[in-house]
Amino acid sequence: MPKPGASEAPAKNASAPPGAAALEIRDTRTNESYSLPVVDGSIRATDLKKIPSGDADGGGLMSYDPAFLNTAACRSAITYIDGDKGILRYRGYPIEQLAERANFLEVAWLLRHGELPDQKEYDKFEHDITYHTYVHENIRKFLEGFRYDAHPMAMLNSAVAALASFYPDSRNIFDAEQRNISIIRLLAKVPTIAAFSYRHVKGLPFVYPDNDLSYVENFLSMVARMSEPKYEANPVFVKALEILFILHADHEQNCSTSAVRAVGSSHVDPFSAISAGIAALFGPLHGGANEAVLRMIGEIGHPKNVPAFIEEVKGGKGQRLMGFGHRVYKSYDPRARIVKQLADDVFKIVGVDKDLEIALELERIALSDDYFVSRKLYPNVDFYTGLIYRSMAFPTEFFTVLFAIARTSGWLSQWEEMLLDKEQKIARPRQIYVGPGEREYKSKLSAARSGGKAAKKDALRQ
Repeated sequence: MPKPGASEAPAKNASAPPGAAALEIRDTRTNESYSLPVVDGSIRATDLKKIPSGDADGGGLMSYDPAFLNTAACRSAITYIDGDKGILRYRGYPIEQLAERANFLEVAWLLRHGELPDQKEYDKFEHDITYHTYVHENIRKFLEGFRYDAHPMAMLNSAVAALASFYPDSRNIFDAEQRNISIIRLLAKVPTIAAFSYRHVKGLPFVYPDNDLSYVENFLSMVARMSEPKYEANPVFVKALEILFILHADHEQNCSTSAVRAVGSSHVDPFSAISAGIAALFGPLHGGANEAVLRMIGEIGHPKNVPAFIEEVKGGKGQRLMGFGHRVYKSYDPRARIVKQLADDVFKIVGVDKDLEIALELERIALSDDYFVSRKLYPNVDFYTGLIYRSMAFPTEFFTVLFAIARTSGWLSQWEEMLLDKEQKIARPRQIYVGPGEREYKSKLSAARSGGKAAKKDALRQ
């Protein structure tokens, strides 16, 4: 018996090896059957080319997938997500365990190397990053050239891209030693550049790295230190930022990671590839989601207004409920559970304000309302992160910079994995052309106007 939808004739152009899983399909246009191998729950788009498209060009079928909703562009061993079950793992380790037990540099090593570092590996890694935290003085001058009201993400993006001009050997991306030092430099210098951009916007003098401090403490020192001889960060804030960095370190093939991989596939230097990721993260649909949550809370204004706001959302009359739902997670975002507990710890220190009360009421009503529950609109990681960052005195426009510091570790791991993957080539998607066919050029400009332009050109020649 043939499979449903398949013809009884043997499949043409069968590409699956004997015994391998295959998808047998019948082309109802020609009644021909084709066998496409199924590997890791997917078929290769290039195998579709064996099926004629029927167009005049005689090419094979293409897959059409705007926004890559169901297209795998790579094979990766870094991050695993099960959106239906709310699972997130880095290299097999549950995010809950890493957030509770690891520090950020340990996770950065894990993402790149695939295994947790032993003490000797970690000590050298930490030493190398600490050694490279300083940036060239010309980078400091470069940042000072921005307007006082420049967005810190624009400053960060520009300065990271500029690093390529300071380290020309970084273009030797297939030299393991050069690749390693570039990765170390980026992990070390991105927090410094980020802190400098913060100080510039605030009109404060830059604070140089204090390499006696840990990775997170050093960053907080460069951001907040004033006249004190030695900066001592609040340990609750240090822990909170460490965990937030871990939670944001990687998240599979999101927009910014895809940008890093796509730009990196041209074999450009890593500084340029990472700047592409920063640019993608700058977009409000990606890294700016926690800012949108705060704007929504500000517009609600008071906890008593939450029920009316919820009804407007349900009726399609109001704005979207920001911070709820996720493209990947169809159950509770596992990072959101961790951040909720983190928020509780931070707010014990800074106190509960009106905005937090609004957020708590939003969460309570949404999680008990069948409208949101049936649509699986649960709080995501962005719902509370903005509130935590603001309680730590970070301005709203700096939230995405904090995201970028953390995500740099994931971007670099994904970039290197892409480079060493022999199947990868320069990214070059296909398109479906929907424009006009061949047309003959006939000018629509008036003769007088055309003559006037010619007269101006003659005048310029004289």
